[in-house]
Parts: sequence; C-alpha cells; structure tokens
Amino acid sequence: MLGIIEAAGWPIWLIIAASVTAVTIIIERLLTLRKSLVLPEGLLARAVQEYRSNGVTPEMLSKLSATSPLGRVLAAGLKNVKSSREIMKESIEEIGGAVAHDLERYLPALGTLATVTPLLGLFGTVIGMIEIFGAQSPTSGNNPALLAHGISVALYNTAFGIIVAVPALLFYRYFRSKVDGFIVEMEQQAVKLVEVVHGDRH
Repeated sequence: MLGIIEAAGWPIWLIIAASVTAVTIIIERLLTLRKSLVLPEGLLARAVQEYRSNGVTPEMLSKLSATSPLGRVLAAGLKNVKSSREIMKESIEEIGGAVAHDLERYLPALGTLATVTPLLGLFGTVIGMIEIFGAQSPTSGNNPALLAHGISVALYNTAFGIIVAVPALLFYRYFRSKVDGFIVEMEQQAVKLVEVVHGDRH
C-alpha cells in the first residue's frame, strides 16, 4: 500500500489528508449525535414536574441547560415562563437556532470533503498523466508496458478519491437526516412545554 501511495505522486497526500479529516468528523458526530445525549428520554416530563413542584429557579434552569441540547431549549422557555405565550415561543426559537447550529457543526465540512475528494483524485490522475507523457522521449521511443503501468498508477488517485468520497457523502446524508429529525422532535417538545405552562395541556 505504501508503495502505491509513493508511486501515485504527491497529489494523493491531499486525498489522504482529506480522508483523515473526514474520518475524524464522522467519529466525532457519531459520538455527539446520539439520541440519549441530544434528546434524553423523559426530560420534558421531569422538567414539568420540577416546575410544578418548585417553580423556576436559577439552579433548576442551570441544571436543565447542562443536561442536553433539548435541556437548553426547555430552559429557555421556562426562563420566560411568566411572559406571554409569544415571548416564550420567541425565546425558545432563538435558543433553538443556536442549538440547531451546534448539531450541524462540521457537517458542511464533511459535505465539502465528499464533493472535493473525487476532484482531487482527478487532479492527481491528470498530474500523473502529464508526468508520464512528459517523460516519454521521441528518440528513445515508447515502452507500452511501462506506459500502461504509469497510467494505472496515475489512476490510483481517482480511485482513492472515490473511496474517500462515497462514505463521506453517505455519512453526510445520514447526519443531516438525523439532525433534521432531532430539530423536529425538539420543536414538538417545546410546543408541549408552552401548552403545559399556559394551561392548554395537562
């Protein structure tokens, strides 16, 4: 493998750097975007129970915000519990935007890597082809076997680029779908909180 990488030329190191970055992002997002961390089970019910038992206190808001992204959204609503329904919803939407931005962290970079790595592979192949044909001398003639080997080595760049791009794109789509689902569920739970606080739901 190391021999192939060395033979493929310097452009393949750009693809390797892109692959390391993509793998790092994928692992980080897999660990971060777990439902148990983003939307803890029963958090809304516990928050409502605490609110009904002890009211809203700074300690309760701080503890709720620290639990999870959903906790931040619910805490924003409870912070304005004495305000009108509209103000409560606005505060939830403001924090919700920041939470959504945090959940989407690194996803644009992963999507960019999925798009760019095939182009880097093509770039490496073109550079390899230029070097191969530039090394051919009209006086010494062409060696078909050597030429074919050189072309196959140059094509490794394209292959590596595609190998990196496909999983990066798959995980990008997966994470985007997961984040969208989390945001919808958070919105639903925030609406339930507003309805409970303002007496529309028990």
